[in-house]
Amino acid sequence: MRKLIYLAFVLLTLTSCSTAIIVDEEIKSVDTGVNPDSWVVISAGPFYYNMHSKVVDVDYDYEIMITHVTNLQYANYLNEALVKKTIRIEDGKVTGHYPGDQFDGYLHEWEIPEGEYLHMPFAEAGGHIKLVDNTFIVGKGFENHPVAMVTWFGAKAYADFYGYRIPKEIEWSKAARGTDKRAYPWGDHINANITNYGSSKNAIQRLLGGNIARTTPVGYFNGNTYEDFVTEDNRSPYGLYDMGGNVWQWVGDDYPDVHYRYMRGGSFTNYEYNIFVWARNSAGPDFYNINIGFRCARDIVKEDPQTEVEVEVEIEE
Repeated sequence: MRKLIYLAFVLLTLTSCSTAIIVDEEIKSVDTGVNPDSWVVISAGPFYYNMHSKVVDVDYDYEIMITHVTNLQYANYLNEALVKKTIRIEDGKVTGHYPGDQFDGYLHEWEIPEGEYLHMPFAEAGGHIKLVDNTFIVGKGFENHPVAMVTWFGAKAYADFYGYRIPKEIEWSKAARGTDKRAYPWGDHINANITNYGSSKNAIQRLLGGNIARTTPVGYFNGNTYEDFVTEDNRSPYGLYDMGGNVWQWVGDDYPDVHYRYMRGGSFTNYEYNIFVWARNSAGPDFYNINIGFRCARDIVKEDPQTEVEVEVEIEE
């Protein structure tokens, strides 16, 4: 998609801060004590959706990851997918098959036919997953940071591989806001101690050193103290970390008449208004950036109740 080059430039210009962004050096590992393999149940019921707090009902239970997908989780997936041959490596990029979208012929809509699409570049600056001797590895210190530089296609491929899905906007929004009218996932205030966003530069410098702006480990803002920096707990009412800040999160909806995919949550390059629970961003599904990642949702599989069958057995005496 030739237009995407221009879109990428525009989006980076709009979402970046003036702080120099360093992406490929090793950093000190930080253990937040948060397990990125954890999930939480979001119960069925109504909640206040988007800026005007429209009451919307989600009439089913579902589960969602408490953190973003990490670099280590995504690297492990890539290695498994290589073995099963569900992805391809070509010219420093990971690609994979996509069945295509319905094309409505709407004004400015791009056609997305069945074919091979970009999942992630691994040979350019911006990501922390590299291919070494045909094995994907993570740069030291970035294992529990959110994966970035992943396209919507790459996020969906990860989710599909494990039987998950990318959450719908309505699912993401309920998990972020809960059932009241809060502006941010943790409440109605924001500061540099509660999430990784544009104004948190000094906080991130204390963690990693230097004049930098980049991701923080998932669950870093959990109320713990790191050296002399005291964080506030930024969990949503359902217990999800970083539903505002760190990296934007792809959502799964494929809306009629458009080719865009949407993102929620804001990132480390954004300001307060991008962190609101109703804020959204958009790009083509093959777009990637240093500040875009994702988390997964999944259906709750209810086991069928066991049916007891009485069987008469004759015992010979």
